[in-house]
Amino acid sequence: MMQVIPEKITPPAELPRVSRERLLGMLAESLEDCNSTIISARAGTGKTMLVNDFAHRTNRHVAWYKLDAPDSELLVFLRHLCASVAAARPGFGALTLARLGGELGTDDVPLAVESVVYELSQTNEPLLVVIDDLHLVYDAEWMVPFFRRLLPLLPPEVHVMLLGRSLPPTPLWRMRSKQTLCVLDEAVLAFTLAEARGLYASYGLASERAEAALRETRGRAATLDARARSEAVGEEVERVMSARDMRQTGRLSLRLVKSPRKSVGTT
Repeated sequence: MMQVIPEKITPPAELPRVSRERLLGMLAESLEDCNSTIISARAGTGKTMLVNDFAHRTNRHVAWYKLDAPDSELLVFLRHLCASVAAARPGFGALTLARLGGELGTDDVPLAVESVVYELSQTNEPLLVVIDDLHLVYDAEWMVPFFRRLLPLLPPEVHVMLLGRSLPPTPLWRMRSKQTLCVLDEAVLAFTLAEARGLYASYGLASERAEAALRETRGRAATLDARARSEAVGEEVERVMSARDMRQTGRLSLRLVKSPRKSVGTT
């Protein structure tokens, strides 16, 4: 029997150094007005950090599923998806997996979706489902049919957030025209000047230095944070070296002003 990998259904432990209220507000609006959210941007733009921060703040139970390349097999995907939801809703997925059996193909997508939706609808407890690195299964034949069928059928109390390095294959992302899907792209995720200043301040750096860093990194989260951290380390090294130099200079001054001992002897 296929084993579920716990690390893939466990939310990340790391949270962002500073919370970005602008983006958290957008996610909160999407949670209220839509049934799904797509966050599409390259690596290092802060997708996972942002959603993890949001998940810690929401009053919903959270199911987290980080995909790997082997999840392009529908059965592997479904087992981990069900296990992630079961962490928030114990027992979830038992019915779905029992109905589907051990061999699944694209023709089984309608049954799979109907089973998942049925189990999701068995309680009105609010749930946030996060699927990270979805781009790793974009080439799977079942991917578009599965989500194209799933997202419109989600119960009102369930919201799905899809994270990937590019937009999903059409027509999935075009659902936003029906105002049921919110899309956040790389331009939206880029740090603003105010956010960059807040990040620099969190490292104890002057906010004036953030403007040049923002311009050179183009607001890319990981690059901007690495630069701020490097500058903070550099300043700390300078402080330590300066303090050591001052101590050494002080000892030298004491030696220079110290009076010579009087010699003991006869006159």
